[in-house]
Amino acid sequence: MASSAANDGAKPARPKGLKLLRIALRQRKSATMLGFGFSSGLPYALLIGTLNAWLGEEKIDLATIGVLSWIGLSYSFKFLWSPLVDRMPLPGLDRLGRRKSWILLCQMVLVLGFGGLAATNPATAIGTFALFAFFAAFASATQDVAVDAWRIEVADEATPVELLSSIYQFGYRIASIVGGALALVMAGRMSWPLVYLSMAGLIVAIMLVVTLRAPDTPRAEQGALHAALAQPGELAPSARWAALAVVGVSWAWAIGTIGHFMVGMLAPADPASPHPSVSDFTRSYGPWIVVATVVVPLVVAALTNWLKAHGRAVLTAPDARVSPLRTAANHLYVALVSPLAELSGRLRWGVLIVIGMILTYTLCYNIWSSFAFPFYLEHLKYTKDEVAFASKLFGIFMTILGISLGGYLFTALGRMPTILIGAILPILGNFVYADLAEGARHIDAVGNATGLNALFALFGFDARMVRLLLAISFENVSTGIAGAAFVAYMSGIVSKSYTAVQYALLSSLTFLIGSLGRGIAGEAFDTYGYATVFRWTAAAGLVAVVMVLLEWVRVARAERK
Repeated sequence: MASSAANDGAKPARPKGLKLLRIALRQRKSATMLGFGFSSGLPYALLIGTLNAWLGEEKIDLATIGVLSWIGLSYSFKFLWSPLVDRMPLPGLDRLGRRKSWILLCQMVLVLGFGGLAATNPATAIGTFALFAFFAAFASATQDVAVDAWRIEVADEATPVELLSSIYQFGYRIASIVGGALALVMAGRMSWPLVYLSMAGLIVAIMLVVTLRAPDTPRAEQGALHAALAQPGELAPSARWAALAVVGVSWAWAIGTIGHFMVGMLAPADPASPHPSVSDFTRSYGPWIVVATVVVPLVVAALTNWLKAHGRAVLTAPDARVSPLRTAANHLYVALVSPLAELSGRLRWGVLIVIGMILTYTLCYNIWSSFAFPFYLEHLKYTKDEVAFASKLFGIFMTILGISLGGYLFTALGRMPTILIGAILPILGNFVYADLAEGARHIDAVGNATGLNALFALFGFDARMVRLLLAISFENVSTGIAGAAFVAYMSGIVSKSYTAVQYALLSSLTFLIGSLGRGIAGEAFDTYGYATVFRWTAAAGLVAVVMVLLEWVRVARAERK
């Protein structure tokens, strides 16, 4: 009887693959989620990866490509304007639905952005080209905010959020193949502008077929928002606004500084006033940007905890006052201050180790990831079809294998050993790529010794293609394990009280150092060559290993208490 009851109460296994797709197409909400997942994944693939293949073909220098890759910071900073997406009704579009209206607006901007890219020649107007790319990336990141909220709100017993999340990932993966492999194959047979116009047409089709017909949820009442902040013991509004102002000004300065440099770097060249140096900017401003976006918010968070613990500047009675301005400020406070305040209050000094690990864990492969297509296409001289197959088809399967291995290692070895393995393997992957850049002598030796060269030859691959497949295999399996380990780690470190906001904030920090480093990496590739920079980025990964070991010690001590 007990066994039967347990079996009755057990959750059914989550469907995968084609079975998941069939379920998605059977229900309106899940079918919509599939379309939204595709709509989120397509612009990311086109803007963060495939766009650099186009720029490389146009002989844009790698330093400029590195700076242009900073448009990816839109995805890192999207939590900053998420309160606006959450609360602001869009004139003329709001009648479509609170989430649909924003999704539709973002999709329209994406279509215009891709159209602008198609109409601009990056070789002669890189500044205008970058502007269109930035608007498209901003619209894509904003669409992600609305889609994430839609997924959580429309979930019910028939379509639980876990199923919708799986369907979202399925659509996202399909889009990464379309925006990566298919786009490269198309570019081998037509012009790049026509490729991006075709991708804009896909987004228009999603707008007409999916977005306009999607269900939506009613808008929440203004007065019910963040009622907990009005309870006795919470910070008084004046103290919250002061904390928010300090953090907000810090973030605004960081974003403004990065934006100003990007504008100067991508402006037309003037012999009398050459472009600024990316490495000089990163050395001079990079540490201060980290201080403004990480250290200052942490200090403010610790100060708010101290004030509450000592009963300073706190409410002594419930505060029932409600206004649109206060509601907006509460949203920003919960997005920018509360997540780190909770984390620092819970972990105390250990929060420094956690933040240090989050900032550095993906460093050694995030820095150079934007240069993969120029490396394959321009430096190694592979064809677009070869790179499309190796990187975006074969490579995706290797990533899935790595994610699966990461899940197995978690079960077999535990959390911290798997996280440590995930920090070490990408370092070795960078050495593999350094070898590939120098002729792949060691890759050939491993392929011959293991019989992999002979195995791949049975499928018609020559030695040159086998080198690329083996390098991508090791890299994608390594980063798959690392990614699975890191997502699981961050999911475990966040508070259930701030799950969505805290995870969004912490995950954004994972891209911060890597995104800043891409600019200097591009200049370094031009100056020192790929192999040397791959070894440098491998050395940078050692910082993550040290931080993981420190976190392992912290966790072990916390478990003994």
